This record gives sequence, C-alpha cells and structure tokens, in this order.
Amino acid sequence: MAQPQNGSNLTGNFTNQFVQPPWRVALWSVAYSSILAVAVFGNLIVMWIILAHKRMRTVTNYFLLNLAFSDASMAAFNTLINFVYATHGDWYFGESYCKFHNFFPVTSVFASIYSMTAIAVDRYMAIIHPLKPHLSATATKVVIVCIWVLAVALAFPLCLFSTIKKLPKRTLCFVAWPQPSEDPFVYHIIVMVLVYMLPLVVMGITYTIVGVTLWGGEIPGDSSDNYHGQLRAKRKVVKMMIIVVVTFAICWLPYHVYFLTTGLNKQLVKRKSIQQVYLSVMWLAMSSTMYNPIIYCCLNSRFRAGFKRAFRWCPFVRLSSYEELELRATRLHVTHQGSMYTLSRVETTVVAMGDQSEPPTDPTRKSLVGHPNHNGCPHNTKSRAGTYMPSDAQEEFC
Repeated sequence: MAQPQNGSNLTGNFTNQFVQPPWRVALWSVAYSSILAVAVFGNLIVMWIILAHKRMRTVTNYFLLNLAFSDASMAAFNTLINFVYATHGDWYFGESYCKFHNFFPVTSVFASIYSMTAIAVDRYMAIIHPLKPHLSATATKVVIVCIWVLAVALAFPLCLFSTIKKLPKRTLCFVAWPQPSEDPFVYHIIVMVLVYMLPLVVMGITYTIVGVTLWGGEIPGDSSDNYHGQLRAKRKVVKMMIIVVVTFAICWLPYHVYFLTTGLNKQLVKRKSIQQVYLSVMWLAMSSTMYNPIIYCCLNSRFRAGFKRAFRWCPFVRLSSYEELELRATRLHVTHQGSMYTLSRVETTVVAMGDQSEPPTDPTRKSLVGHPNHNGCPHNTKSRAGTYMPSDAQEEFC
C-alpha cells in the first residue's frame, strides 16, 4: 500500500530531501526485485498447479488460488513502483496509475486475508462439524466474488481522492483527503481493523478450537490405521495454514505500527531517517506475497510434486513416479480380502466391511463410498459395521 499523504504537507517540498547514495539504492533495488521475482513466479506456479490438475481443484485450493492471484498481482503492480517512488520522491507514472497504485494494494490485501479467513472457517466446519453441509464449488466462487466486491468498496476512497501535483522539480502522487488533518489516520484505523485485526481474531479463534480438537484429544471415530492417517492429514493442512497466517501477521504488523505512530506524531515523517524506516517496513509487508509458495512446497506433498513438475527441465530436479501420481485424478481399485473389501486410492486405503458371500461392490456405489462431492472426494459415510469414517481421510486438500 502506498504511503498515505496529503497535499498540504507536500506542496511546500519543492525538492527531494531524501536523496540516497547509489550503493544504498542498489541494495534496496536488489531487495525489492527479489520480492517481485519470487512472488510473481512462485504464485503463478501455484495457480498453474491448481488449475492444471483436476485433483487439486478443492474448496481449500480455490481459496489458495485466489490468495495466489492477489499476491502475484500486488507484487507485479505495486512492489517496484512503491520502491521507485519512495526512493526518488518523484512520480513518473501519470495520474491514472496513481489512482490504481493507491487503490489496488488495499483491495489485494483484503482479498488475501479474507481468503485465509475463508479457509480457516472451512477447516473449522470440516473438522468440528463434519456432518454439516460444506461449501460447494459454486458457493466457493460466490464467496470469492463477494470478497473482491467488498475489497473494492473498502479501497474505493483511495481511488476517488488520489491525484498528482506537479511541482517545479518533481511530481507528487498522494491522496487529497477532504479533511487532510483527520481523514488519513481515521481511514487507516478502519483498514487496520477490517484488513488485519478482525480477520486475525477470527482465524485465531477457529484455529485454536481446531488445534485443541486435533492435538488435544481423540476425534470420535475409528481407531484403525485409516483413522490415524486422516488425523495426520488434517493436522498437516491446519499446521500449514497456521504458518501462512502467522507469516502474514508478522509481515504486516510493522507496517500498521508505522502508520499509527506517524499518524499520532506527524513530525516523524519530516526526519530524514524515516525514509529508511518506511522502505524497511514496506519491504517486509510486500515480502508477504512471496512466502506462501515456499510454505506450500515445503509442507504439502502435492504442491511439492507440482513444483517439481514445473521445474522438471532443471537437471537436478527429479520427479518420482509416486509424485506423478500425487497430482493425478483419484482412482479407486477394489480388492477382495476375506471378509473385507478394500478401496485403494494410490497412497491411501478405505475399508468397507461385508459378508464373504457378497460379490465385490462397485466402488462408485453410494452405499460404499457415498456421493462424490464437487472436489471428487467421498462424503462422510459409514461402513456396513456402522463405524463412522470421516470424509477427507486421505486428502490433504479435500
């Protein structure tokens, strides 16, 4: 997000008092360029993994797709522009892009954090209330559209009031608030509450309840190996998303502290050292766009297999046959084992009890695995013996 400014404070500064030595500009250039390269390339690969592989099109991954899109967009359209303007103090990009430059980051961050919030609520419902209806693919898309509509509404004042002012030696891009002494600070408080504090509180509550359930006691269900496999898979998903949320919170905390501090003490922005502080907090905030692909690759086997497929042209990257299967569509195979019929899903197993005299059951029948949901994953069902079997037993992202 661009630094909120007002015209009255800037029009008196006809020269740029924040000129930096070339070596320092070069170091900051490398730092910000690294964010741009890793964030855009990494999030584009995440988007490709989800869109190009049918098995990855799940509710959770649709929200991760939205998160990747918003992060890649903000990195591409704002990171280097923020750096250039903060370093040179001169706006080179015209009035239209000035409006977009102030408007889009708030929109993008809103979409990012509320995608995380939607994932937290979805995981809460899947684990705490597994028998209640879950989001369908259509409902998920509607939620994503609503997130973007609300994001645009929140950021619209920045687009409306943004303008440029040409001074004798430089051009400024700033938000010309109607009441410049109060409006910037009030607006940032609203943004901080809606785009930082409120969603983090919601995610903190939901993940605390889910964490206590997954790590603090036994979930009602089977005590078989299949049950423990389900538990491990659910823990992996929740652990990964908690790391994503905590990373986001850490990256954006100094940014909000900076604007609260400078809003309460406006004399701070006149100090020459404030430029380095601003570049530091802005780099940390912008860097939040590049960590998620790294987290996915490290903590999720399917995303890791997807990244290996994307980089299989590299001589040192090897994609095993098992990793190839990770991204393929689920296929069920029936084997007859005495009084048990086994449905195998590549790396996982679902067992249904039956009479020895019965012929093997068609694996697609409702009585055995239930209706497949929109993700291609079976809904919660019961075996013939009446043992409850949660739905996302084998799917890390079901």
